[in-house]
Amino acid sequence: MIRLLLLLLLTLPGTGSRAEGYAQREDVQAFVQEMHSRHGFDADALNALFRRTKPIAAVIKAIMPPKDPAVRSWHAYRGRFVEPRRIAVGRRFMRFYAAELAAAEARFGVPADIIAAIIGVETIYGKQMGRFGTFAALTTLAFDYPPRAELFRKELEELLLLAREEDRNPLAYTGSYAGAIGLPQFLPSSRRRFAVDFDHDGRIDLATSPIDAIGSVANFLAGHGWEKDAPIAIEVTVAGGGVQALIDEGITPLRTPREMEVANNVALARVGAGDAALEEGAAIPDQPAALIDFITPGAATEYRLGYRNFYVITRYNRSSFYAAAVMDLATALRASK
Repeated sequence: MIRLLLLLLLTLPGTGSRAEGYAQREDVQAFVQEMHSRHGFDADALNALFRRTKPIAAVIKAIMPPKDPAVRSWHAYRGRFVEPRRIAVGRRFMRFYAAELAAAEARFGVPADIIAAIIGVETIYGKQMGRFGTFAALTTLAFDYPPRAELFRKELEELLLLAREEDRNPLAYTGSYAGAIGLPQFLPSSRRRFAVDFDHDGRIDLATSPIDAIGSVANFLAGHGWEKDAPIAIEVTVAGGGVQALIDEGITPLRTPREMEVANNVALARVGAGDAALEEGAAIPDQPAALIDFITPGAATEYRLGYRNFYVITRYNRSSFYAAAVMDLATALRASK
């Protein structure tokens, strides 16, 4: 029902479908006045931008949740990102930018393969950065996607501030349907806060400078609390009556594995070698973690203990599937050196 409602909103009078675009809408005018009062933007200039901007139905379609959110497959998700093409391109990327990745790891404490894996998952190392006009995409989501309108109005504000800081036309930016920009797919707020001039050429360029992207990804993770040489996640088997209660606690690391076992009457056992921060055969690190399930219909559920660094990766994308795919791609890149 909400899908139909949102698509209908794009065709109703007063929702940006008129020839003048968004400029005549009351909610857009309130935004314009807020940008004028808070940041000194010229209202006429902003209105000119909104007159030129029409809603993008494809953006709404792309951001809508699946019709049946219960149908999630970890195997299918992982297969999209940990696959031969991305691994091959990632291996070349890591060889070509080995010095810059090493410099980022030394400065920010984030492993080179994690940095490379995030860029690989996001854009296949710059091959798929998106072609939506960022201003139009964010405007569509800010004013025609009620479930997350507040978030995207903030990102629209950040884009306008970014464009002013860079002395660029706000309409010049392109990226994903959600307004993400460049090789690392930063939203405008992250672009302003975490992007760095890592190639030292006097400007930040996430669209054409892989070196700036490398430094910016590392800075983002470090800024969200990455712990150098600490574990990310390990695959485990789990048994006992308190498994679901642990999963229901979410992905924030709250209790050590030992505390989980005692309080929830479960048994945890490590599977495989784990991530690069752990020696093969080492015991389960008794640091705060979260028990996370990875469900695939028709297959056995996989479980991982996600530590602080796993949680940090989810600050990039609020998905445990995403963080695990980054981790697994990093492992594949490391193994293929």
